[in-house]
Amino acid sequence: MGLRELITDVWSWLDYKPAMADPRRPGRNTWAELTRSWVPDEDLRRLAAYRLLAAYDSNQAGQFAAVTGDDEAGIERRELGDASKLVDTALGYLLGSQQVISVAGAEHTDEDPTAEAAAALAVQDNLRAWAEKEMLPLRLQQAERTAILLGDAVYTLAWNPGKGRVLLRTWDPGLYFPEWPEDGEQDGAEFPLRVHLAWELPEDKRRGLKARLRRVTYEVGAIEPASRRGVVTDGSPAREYLYTDSGDPVLITGDAHNADTGLITRTYPWAPARPSPWTCYLTDAEWDLDDLKHADLLYDLPMHKARYRVRSDGEVLDRLDLMADFIPVVHITNSIPASGEHWGKPTVATVLQALDELSATDTDGAGASATTGSPIIGLAGARLPIDRATGQPLPVKVRAGTVWQLNDNGRMDVLDTSAQLAELRARVDHILDRIAANSRLTAAGLGTLDPTALPSGYALQLALGPLDSLVAAMRLARTHKYVVLLRMVQRLHQAGQAEGWPAGESLPARLMWGPHTPTDRAAILDEVVKGVGAGVLSVETGVRMLIDAGYPIDDAQAEIERIQARAFEAAARLADATGDNAAVREYLGLPTADPELLSVTPAGAPRGSAQVEDDA
Repeated sequence: MGLRELITDVWSWLDYKPAMADPRRPGRNTWAELTRSWVPDEDLRRLAAYRLLAAYDSNQAGQFAAVTGDDEAGIERRELGDASKLVDTALGYLLGSQQVISVAGAEHTDEDPTAEAAAALAVQDNLRAWAEKEMLPLRLQQAERTAILLGDAVYTLAWNPGKGRVLLRTWDPGLYFPEWPEDGEQDGAEFPLRVHLAWELPEDKRRGLKARLRRVTYEVGAIEPASRRGVVTDGSPAREYLYTDSGDPVLITGDAHNADTGLITRTYPWAPARPSPWTCYLTDAEWDLDDLKHADLLYDLPMHKARYRVRSDGEVLDRLDLMADFIPVVHITNSIPASGEHWGKPTVATVLQALDELSATDTDGAGASATTGSPIIGLAGARLPIDRATGQPLPVKVRAGTVWQLNDNGRMDVLDTSAQLAELRARVDHILDRIAANSRLTAAGLGTLDPTALPSGYALQLALGPLDSLVAAMRLARTHKYVVLLRMVQRLHQAGQAEGWPAGESLPARLMWGPHTPTDRAAILDEVVKGVGAGVLSVETGVRMLIDAGYPIDDAQAEIERIQARAFEAAARLADATGDNAAVREYLGLPTADPELLSVTPAGAPRGSAQVEDDA
């Protein structure tokens, strides 16, 4: 099959698959929904890549090849979960041993912290409590495995009045369709002004429902007047905007209308000094597929044919004002996008052909092992048993203890395929080494490296070097996105007037990843003890180093307080026992140069624990 066209884009690594050349081509498309007219042409290759990668993850790559005509014998191909293992291994290294939300300035050693430190600690506690209720570690597992497998993942946030908190959900990136400005000047670090989540709903004959297309749209637009539930001519629900008898817009409490410009502005809790004319609208609607024409693409569906969904509290989801000036959708990429691109690259992208080679070799090895375990035997001059009914020789079967009578010139030849089987096994090892090297997961990271092949821990560290750089790049691609997500969580709680979330600027919060490889915890502990004791490291930094090393510290601030409390108790006991305040202050790491601080009580008795704590 000749190459008809050279396509270079984010998914060019899949161009060796004929189905990627033209996903709409009849007979080459594996999934019927990709041929729907509402799917934009620019998204076809992306959606086809997602489906193909999902087939590898579920051991269906051979079936995919058979259906698309790439390999008619593909349905016989053996797949033993190698692609899934790569994804799960990369996920484990990315997430590390734990994930902790940290707010800058929340960790302090002062008994009376500043207002800024107290506010940071309160936000950190709120975010961690929210993460526990929303099962953030589980959501991370869901989204990040999808990102590693497909290259992309999607989070959405929504305020739930009934639960009084923000809900976090993960989405298949195949349902995600962002709209970018036509000038094309934005890159992967920017955010779209309009985002769609779209998928098809199957026909439900029992309920009398036809096959439908559902589209959830988030859009940033100018603030509009207050609204209420209304109806259109056919009686279906819709949103109705309110105006006074004089034609002036009815405003939501807190909004302001500029008669000269006609703009409505709103002061958000996170920006009290910066009124904004923008807000985010949510629209959730359905269309019958039969009502859509070939020219009705996802981005410009006919709104007069839409049926708007209604929320449980009666709100019509027709441009519902979310009372926020941002789109609560976060797109995660597995890799750092190239300049001008928005989509990520999956971990298995560069080794996909090697996985095909490995599967083919496993299939050949299975055939060779069959002929080795049950060899092909040639008999000459043998007396074979006869079927008395037909008079024909019975089929020869090789079993343990089988005996054949041979004539004087009889001979038995056995086809030995053990050499070919050994060669195929060696080829499997070779391909696995190439996969480990080219994916940068390394043989040591995949657990296939012989421990005796490494002479020292330093050699192991060098062997894990590519894995370290891979994990660093993957975490760098996500750092800013999780900062944005946690900022949105704060702001949506403020917009919902949740208890304990006061108005004010959002504080920077980060998702801290645990170590991805084993660390020398004893060496780090010794380093922390020496650094903190010498005064070159603060207690906060020391505790953070211990957390990064994998010590079971759930709350850094609580750990600091426990350390200080025990230090003061020990100092008090030392003061009561010796009366040497200089030794006590030296024990606490406090200055002893001031003679006034070394004084004793007028009676000459050493000061007790209460006085020591006051001095400290």
